[in-house]
Amino acid sequence: MSAPAITPVFVRLKLSLLRNGLRRSGGRKAAYVASAVGALLLAVLQTLGLVALRGHAHVESLAVLAVAVLGLGWAVMPLFFPGGDETLDATRLVMLPLRPRPLVRALLAASLVGIGPLFTLCLLAGSVLAVARGAAAFAVGVLAVALALLVCVAVARAVAAANVRLLTSRKGRDLAVLSGLVVAIGAQIVNFGVQRLGSSGLGELAPLGDVLMWVPPASAVGAVHAVGEGAYGVAAAQLALTAAALAVALAVWSRHLTRLMTAPDGSTLAGTESAARERRASGLARLLPPGRTGTVMERGLRYVWRDPKLKAAWVTSLAIGLIVPVFNAWQGTGSVYFACFAAGMLGIQMYNQFGQDGSAFWMVAMTISSTRDACAELRARAYALLLITLPYAALVTVVTTAMLGDWRRLPEALGLSFALLGAMLATGAWTSARFPYSIPQEGYKNVAPGQTGLAWISVFGGMMAAALLCAPVIALTIWLNLSAGGARLAWLLLPVGTGYGAVLTVAGLRLAAPRTARRLPEILGAVSKG
Repeated sequence: MSAPAITPVFVRLKLSLLRNGLRRSGGRKAAYVASAVGALLLAVLQTLGLVALRGHAHVESLAVLAVAVLGLGWAVMPLFFPGGDETLDATRLVMLPLRPRPLVRALLAASLVGIGPLFTLCLLAGSVLAVARGAAAFAVGVLAVALALLVCVAVARAVAAANVRLLTSRKGRDLAVLSGLVVAIGAQIVNFGVQRLGSSGLGELAPLGDVLMWVPPASAVGAVHAVGEGAYGVAAAQLALTAAALAVALAVWSRHLTRLMTAPDGSTLAGTESAARERRASGLARLLPPGRTGTVMERGLRYVWRDPKLKAAWVTSLAIGLIVPVFNAWQGTGSVYFACFAAGMLGIQMYNQFGQDGSAFWMVAMTISSTRDACAELRARAYALLLITLPYAALVTVVTTAMLGDWRRLPEALGLSFALLGAMLATGAWTSARFPYSIPQEGYKNVAPGQTGLAWISVFGGMMAAALLCAPVIALTIWLNLSAGGARLAWLLLPVGTGYGAVLTVAGLRLAAPRTARRLPEILGAVSKG
């Protein structure tokens, strides 16, 4: 007697998971409905936009690029949103007597249920409608849409199965926190790309489209375009390439599923090896100053590497601080002064220093018995930030200047960046003592309930104060650029700005130290609420 088919069971299971998840709370149901409506509306608008471009000379390049980006999204999203689909974790099925091939078919069918596959189907259909010419192209388009959709889903499943141990560990939670960064940077890149296309037209995409037409799943859309052009051999090759990619993805997925179902869990061994690597990496302490300064610097750098939210904040600052000046310079609309954006983004990390410690701040408070101890603590934290921010701000400034070819303004841009960085370190130290707030360890919120006002005052008030403190250097820069012989003296802004930033940093630390020493109980209470 043959075994009953499990594919319908898994499809019903997926529907049950969706239905039961919506029953948990009205808020979750409202969020799901809102996201579904928003995704479908976006899909319809994109489909209509692609269809409206039908007949354009380079519409196939846009359609191929859109499908390629869509495929990339399917490949990486399981790493950043592992909790979005309960069926991604195949280890929950370990105790069931299931064979790999029927399980792959069942999970593949269940993966086609949801908002993501429907959104993908709409975008693929719009891409095919935009590039298809003739009855043969439309017929091939049906096959192309099916193959491209299956490739997207299979690749996502293969990636999830290969990284399921990672996704259920602490590093997986780190990736989930970094998901907001991926979305933010991706949106920024898309924004610049749209601006570029708006000014130069779709012809800019032609070279990239010629390459992506041979990269699955975009090669399926390329096959539809090739059939419309009468290149049947090229279309067959592109469809074969897409089918081969699907076969490879299914094979990789099946192999990882087999390993997950039969191999023992090596998470403990992995944790032991990770601990050994960390012990070997402790040589960082030998490169730092001795005493309290080096200890605090090492602790701060380890926080940046280990704490998910702090890591996300740093990566966001580093990425946005580079993207804004470089992309503006690339578009020809930038200025060397845009490089100061990097110093501003990195200087924000000095704000709410004690909130980064959370309830563990009590151990820091136990080591502070005088204003001198508080000044040493703040100074070491500033040194740890400067170890990263100072060379990075200089690098962004040099890269921006090189892209614009305006080397004459490099000294004044560096001077302004260093002055702004010093001002933000000074105001950050003071606001850390005066307006501390807690950062919740769980969830996506970066401020504990009831402390939003403190966060706004700390960050935005400090940024405005830093801008005011930099007013003398800004005024000197304007005067030198407007005066007749000032251009010859503009190089002086580098030592002046650097020295001014250093003076501001020292002054800010000295002003913040007494307040820190006096307010240790209040700071501990404020940062322990999350």
